[in-house]
Amino acid sequence: MTASERKPIIAVWFSCGAASAVAAKLTLEQYKSSHDVRILNNPVKEEGPDNRRFLADVSNWLEHPIESVVNPEWPTSSAHDVWEAERFMSGIHGAACTRGLKKQARQHWEKQHHAEWHVLGFTADEKKRFDRFVLTERSNVLPILIDAGITKEKCIQILVDASIRLPQAYLDGFNNANCRGCVKAESPTYWNLTRNVYPDTFAERAALSRALGVKLVRVKRKRIFLDELAPDAKGRPMKSLVSPECGIFCEEKP
Repeated sequence: MTASERKPIIAVWFSCGAASAVAAKLTLEQYKSSHDVRILNNPVKEEGPDNRRFLADVSNWLEHPIESVVNPEWPTSSAHDVWEAERFMSGIHGAACTRGLKKQARQHWEKQHHAEWHVLGFTADEKKRFDRFVLTERSNVLPILIDAGITKEKCIQILVDASIRLPQAYLDGFNNANCRGCVKAESPTYWNLTRNVYPDTFAERAALSRALGVKLVRVKRKRIFLDELAPDAKGRPMKSLVSPECGIFCEEKP
């Protein structure tokens, strides 16, 4: 196929979350006949193992393959490996794992494939966040869910109606299916839920963040180490936390 015959590419970045799953479904329904729709996923070792089951279920639902996009510099796809090697976890400019396992993996993929458009899981209740994103990051993003008026809650209902079980992380009380013990999280509510549900993960994050001098949690506007967090400390309830799905552009800065 010559360049003139090539269908324009739409890259749908699927994060193993409800919103990006429904965004992939709508993109295929609207554009499959006219575009080369590629459903792409950045696997991360620290995600819950049930995310792989969810990915397979969504791929079957879409009747479309979901491709893995990995940074060749980090073939293990392990956030822990990135943190240890770079001696850094997260800060005001984002997280080392997002940069190494998602942003740089995306850049490597884009060197080989020119995508005219990208699709991420911005929902109708994230319109302001989407507007900021296209203003500061990139403009060639299709607001698939926003245009359809689909909220995050509606995304979950669509999957339930399709008999697709959500990733275990949702059932464990989290707002997304990000990695266990996401180092971009600051809420004591989030970290104490992690301590209760995934105690081994909490212990690992506490030990490494202490070793690297990283204060991941914020209590009453003051950052503290995880091992200093009181088990009964609380912030906002989980349902009110702003917890977008962890995608390839999450936490990027200009």
